[in-house]
This record gives sequence, C-alpha cells and structure tokens, in this order.
Amino acid sequence: MNTIQMWTVANIPDQTGRIAVITGANSGLGYQTALALASKNAHVVMACRNLPKANAACDKIRQQAPTASLAVMPLDLADLASIRTFAADFLTQYDRLNLLINNAGIMIPPLRHTTDGFELQLGTNHLGHFALTGLLLERLMEQPNSRIVTTSSIVAHIGRIKFDDLMHERRYHRWLAYGQSKLANLLFALELQRRLTAAQAATISLAAHPGGSATNLQRTGIDLDNAPVQRLLMAFLYPFLQSATMGALPQLYAATAPGVPGGDYYGPGDGFEITGYPAKARLPRAARDHPTATRLWHTSERLTGVNYNALIPHLKPAQARQ
Repeated sequence: MNTIQMWTVANIPDQTGRIAVITGANSGLGYQTALALASKNAHVVMACRNLPKANAACDKIRQQAPTASLAVMPLDLADLASIRTFAADFLTQYDRLNLLINNAGIMIPPLRHTTDGFELQLGTNHLGHFALTGLLLERLMEQPNSRIVTTSSIVAHIGRIKFDDLMHERRYHRWLAYGQSKLANLLFALELQRRLTAAQAATISLAAHPGGSATNLQRTGIDLDNAPVQRLLMAFLYPFLQSATMGALPQLYAATAPGVPGGDYYGPGDGFEITGYPAKARLPRAARDHPTATRLWHTSERLTGVNYNALIPHLKPAQARQ
C-alpha cells in the first residue's frame, strides 16, 4: 500500500461553517477526531453515552484549542430510544449537518445484550449507527459535500454475517461476533453509497479503520470478565500499537480530504495495515457481496424500525446487479 503523501491533521482544510457529529468522542479515536476537527474550526457535537467523561473531554479539547466550538449531547448506541431522542434533539437544535462520523464501538466483551435485546457488539457497532444515520440522513443530504464516515476494523476480514444466528444465541465467540459487527459496518457503508449514488445525492458514504491503535477499546472488552489469555495477549501487543492520534488519521482523511470518492475505504499504510499514515485499505471479499449487503440492510431496517425509504422516499435501492 502507498501512503497518501504522509497525510496528517495539518493537511485538513479549514472547516469553518461545518457541523460534525462524532459518536464516542470522549476518548481514543473519537477524541482525537473531535480535537482535530474543532482545531480546524468545525462545530463538533460530541455524541457520547458517558456525559461526565464527555464533558471532561470537551474541557480538555478547549484547553488545547481555546477557540474550539463544541457541544456534548447524550447518545447510547445500545438503546434505540436514546438514538431517537438524540436525533430528534439534534434536528431541533441544528439546521444543518455536514459530517457524521460513526466512530463509537465496543470490542470483544462477554456475551451481553443491548436494551432492545441485540447482541451487544452488533447492536452497538452496526445497528446503532445504522439507526442513527437513517434518522439524520435527510439533514445530511441537504448539504453539498456532506459525508458519512463509518469506522470498521481489520478484524472485518474474519467477519461473516450469520443470518441464521445473527445474535450469536446458539454459540457466542467474542472475536467472531466482533468481526461480524465490523464487516456489517463495511457492508452498510458501501450499500449506503450505492443508494446515495442511485439517488444522485451530493452526500457520500466512506469507511475507515485505525489499524492497530492503542485506545481504551481493547482494555474495556478484555477487562469485563476473566479472560487471562486474552489479557496477556493484549498486554503483550499494546506497546507495539500506534497512538490514537495516528489511528484517527484514516477516518479524518475520509472525512475531510478534498476529492475523495464515495465508497472508498482507508486505513494505515504500513505493516499490513497495522500502522502508518492513511492509505487505501484492502476491502475484505465478504464486504463486496452485494446480496448480503442488501439482505443485511433490510434486516437492519426491520430490527431497528428505521426505514430509510419511508424517511427519505427518493433514496431508492440501487438497480439489480448482474
């Protein structure tokens, strides 16, 4: 992979007048993304579940960027009612939306469920963002050059969408469930772009992954239960991971670089996409499966109750493909 001219936050164009929503902006990749965009004069809405941590992160950003324009709004992606409340409140408070970064996620916890009964990783990482995007999409489509960036993972390469056991009720394997959720992120981002293209929309959908980045995400899942082997493995790997600042660059590139086409996928350019500056990422073969993407889309609409065609009638499915 060739890196994109060692692209950094210094290359982000001025974002004055643009409004960005970032999920999970209180730490890790989300925090670094919020800091970078606010430093470039975007108004950043930090959509977070833990409000005390979000407010502390907001204060920290203001210390580093005194002119930053920020707002904190509550959002729990593991609760469809919370997602609907966030979307309704945002649409009431803001007359435009230029950038949605679906960044928040959970990684390899023990088997747990969302408020609505979904397996926690699929429910949070994919279904929560699917619902949020649908509820905000019309506002995004009103703005030229608006973008939706969905954060995936290199673990998507081991992912499979198990329609016969989507919530892993028969047998739960935390890594396979995580891989399924991250593959779902990619299938969603690409199918959304196909539908936006068919609707001749000015909005584009992209995806990115951070490679191997040292954030709270790895520690959170491992520490939730007694998993000594995995804890030792992550403790060994942790010093070799790149910083969250570097890990955030691919999604920042997707969000701000001029001229990027919809449907692109970015990740680190070195070390098997583990570290380095942004580059075009290798798309898992399973993410190119259009019938699976379409089936997942319809399944996600049914499970979340967020029907994109009802919300935005002219956002039609792409034409049947050979």
